[in-house]
Amino acid sequence: MPPPDPALTAYHRALTALPEFRGLSPDALRPLPTKGISHDHIEIAGIAIDDQRLLLRIPRFSQWGAAPAARLAYEQAAFRRAAGSGHVPRLHHTLPVSTALPAGALLVQRIQGRPPHLPQDLPAIATALAALHDSPIPPPPNRPPLLNQSRPFADTLAVIETQAADLPAADLLPAAFGALTEELAWARAHAAAEVRDFPVQTLVGTDTHPGNFLIDAAGKAWFVDLEKALYGAPPIDLAHATLATSTGWDPDCAGTGLSDRDILAFYADYLATIGPRRADLLAPSLMPMRRLTWLRTMTWFARWRARWRHETVAARQTSAVTGHIARHIAASFEPLAITAARRQWLGPDRLALPG
Repeated sequence: MPPPDPALTAYHRALTALPEFRGLSPDALRPLPTKGISHDHIEIAGIAIDDQRLLLRIPRFSQWGAAPAARLAYEQAAFRRAAGSGHVPRLHHTLPVSTALPAGALLVQRIQGRPPHLPQDLPAIATALAALHDSPIPPPPNRPPLLNQSRPFADTLAVIETQAADLPAADLLPAAFGALTEELAWARAHAAAEVRDFPVQTLVGTDTHPGNFLIDAAGKAWFVDLEKALYGAPPIDLAHATLATSTGWDPDCAGTGLSDRDILAFYADYLATIGPRRADLLAPSLMPMRRLTWLRTMTWFARWRARWRHETVAARQTSAVTGHIARHIAASFEPLAITAARRQWLGPDRLALPG
């Protein structure tokens, strides 16, 4: 019999200090396969709270460079702020950072569901995002620890500028480097031309690629990864759910990509759900934010290639997942893939989004 995992032993000890988990067997803690880079997950078998199965969500790697306690507090706040949407897992407890638990953990509802099938599940994702974006938004002094982007285009560009510093070290072909440089020039000019705050600010998920959703037996979409939630521009979430850089990220829902018709139907579903007044306010920003979100993702890919692919504190992954991520990022930097993405906003057959 292998020796007990010290990490599992520590989490078991922390859980059994809670009244609901007294008598919990150590064997009930079962690590789950990891697909992302930022969290590990441990299923808690044989026990439920309010008829909900449970898992431990353990932060492993902060892409924002936050300390463990701050990272845990941020995610705790995000789950609580989004709870009213009805499309995120319920947060039951927080296990604080300690010597025994250097990352702490969130004890959350385990959603029983499957990865999205694209494009069939895009309407469910549109409904989930509309609900998330309808979450109550507190006055600015009460928004911390969540970030607050009152000027989301300029604030996102600031993130892009930081990531773009790694473009020279990302081993890009000249055509790819040149295209990204042109997109950076466009983003800087567009940000400089902004004269007012964004017209609709909501709680947004930020990292809304399809792999961060689960579809339950009733066809409902659940957004399960809130580590980057903030107050900002909802069109960024719409873009990140449907760009090829996002739809190919998760190996369980990656496919041949979405057609223009699929993407337009997704936007139409979302806009119909939020109503005409808000839809009219958002329409002029849909394409600029889509273009900006693609650039945000591509410069994040550059940072990953230059810095993070060998990060030892990232979540534990299988070699298959690690290989898929590397292949997807490499494919996204291919000049033909970049041309296909930019066609949506530059080509004569550009994507016909409202606005």
